[in-house]
Amino acid sequence: MAKLLIVDDEQKIREVIREYSEWNGHEVDEAADGMSAVGLVKLNHYDLVIIDIMMPKLDGFSACKEIKKIDDIPIIVISARGEEYDKLFGFELGIDDYVVKPFSPKELMARVNAVLARKAQSRTPSSEIRFEGLVINIPARTVTVDGEKVELTPKEYDLLFYLVENRNLALSRDKLLSDIWGYDFFGDDRTIDTHIKNLRNNLGVYRKFIITLRGVGYKFEV
Repeated sequence: MAKLLIVDDEQKIREVIREYSEWNGHEVDEAADGMSAVGLVKLNHYDLVIIDIMMPKLDGFSACKEIKKIDDIPIIVISARGEEYDKLFGFELGIDDYVVKPFSPKELMARVNAVLARKAQSRTPSSEIRFEGLVINIPARTVTVDGEKVELTPKEYDLLFYLVENRNLALSRDKLLSDIWGYDFFGDDRTIDTHIKNLRNNLGVYRKFIITLRGVGYKFEV
């Protein structure tokens, strides 16, 4: 059982998501605006947040920024705004999934369970991995470059860990989107390319390990 926070200014939507969440065995809290959501996150631990964008007092994107400052909680955005820009902006903030309204409650629950499963898997212990001066500790979610700790965004950590766990394998952009973000981006590559660019910048000289495969995707090659 997971503890979820549902944030939407439409009561009927909160009620539907609550019903399906509880049927799936989850515990649920609700908030009608972003400000209230941030306040609840300060007071409680949540395993996942489901949040709308267009809300009074504090919009969903701003609330996501504040929530991530408090705790690295998985976030699924639900919104009537389905433009590519909104999706990309959300993923840059570190959200885990983006669902466009109107949506199927059953599909939303499938996405919730998939995100929770990935989060649980990321906590599975494994050995510290070293590639020259690059040291990666997956269970601790830490990365050091020549002894200096590097701060990455949640999605940059997930992307690096996935590349490392599948090192020396060619990984398509679609595969990366599907396995890391949890749903198909229908061929849009820019969110992966942007994260790879930022990740390389953070790794300094060890960016050399992330190889671009033209027309395919990327590979962590050692």
